[in-house]
Amino acid sequence: MSDPRTRALRPVPDAEPQLRFRTVHGYRRAFRIAGEGPAILLLHGIGDNSSTWSEIIPHLAKSHTVIAPDLLGHGRSDKPRADYSVAAYANGVRDLLSVLGVDTVTVVGHSLGGGVAMQFAYQFPHMVDRLVLVSSGGVTKDVHPLLRLVSVPVVNEVLKLLRIPGAMTAVRAVGAAVARVHGSPLRPGAMLHDTPDLVRVLGGLPDPTAYEAYLRTLRSVVDWRGQVVTMLDRCYLTENLPVQLIWGAQDSVIPAAHAHLAHSAMPGSRIEIFEDAGHFPFRDDPIRFLRVLEDFLTSTAPLEFDADRWRTLLIDGVGEGDIVGAPETRMAVLDAMGSDERSAT
Repeated sequence: MSDPRTRALRPVPDAEPQLRFRTVHGYRRAFRIAGEGPAILLLHGIGDNSSTWSEIIPHLAKSHTVIAPDLLGHGRSDKPRADYSVAAYANGVRDLLSVLGVDTVTVVGHSLGGGVAMQFAYQFPHMVDRLVLVSSGGVTKDVHPLLRLVSVPVVNEVLKLLRIPGAMTAVRAVGAAVARVHGSPLRPGAMLHDTPDLVRVLGGLPDPTAYEAYLRTLRSVVDWRGQVVTMLDRCYLTENLPVQLIWGAQDSVIPAAHAHLAHSAMPGSRIEIFEDAGHFPFRDDPIRFLRVLEDFLTSTAPLEFDADRWRTLLIDGVGEGDIVGAPETRMAVLDAMGSDERSAT
């Protein structure tokens, strides 16, 4: 029997996404769009682009309008010297949706895109129908050691070696070799699980403008101590918002323990852990990912935003009683919320 994680999704020719461009604030923004119906917004991770969703967009587009932007500084979008904080990205997403005439969306965010999705839901709650966080950043400090190192000014100069002719060919060869080993019964461990996808992301960095945008984005969310932004102190605001958490148990970039922390801090949220997936569960197991997402969409109603309720939540704030789960998980959430090293946006 074949491994279900390696099964390819059948193409949906009538719902293939089109790459389009819009200029907002003088910067060209690229995005993929397909389908008709309630809107779904797909936000990619750091250094990645909208093509990361290519396998699942056509299937979601059978019943939804699917919008997958290249965030500013990524993919085919412009890469100016600009603000690459999660708050700025949330503003950019709002502006793009406004230009497209989209009033509300179900937001699906991966990695950095998850942090942007949570920030978007915080800044523009009236525009969010549902929230799906996939291996999301912005929970607590833990992050892959490599990202901590790359955020350090001296160390990140090493990435410039990727511009040497032939360097990326060698890196891709190593990534392909790791992928072959990973696909065999002799798997070297979770730390290597995400190497093929990380190599794919690194493939776009030799371009100087992409490299600089990557560093600016990384430094806005990570330093040598780890992630510098947490969403845990504002998770109580999702009280009435349908939330789905999806993580890979083999995630070597942002540990799956973050999913349980977020679940503990978000009343009523759903959680799904893919045991054999890493940091890209929608690529490792797209069939299961679609099944979970589609079930979430069909079994939940869009949030009807209540400004008075939002105001009351802000006034009351978060209390220990709002955090659920095992005692150790609740304590970890409270510790992360109380850390004097975290940054709030």
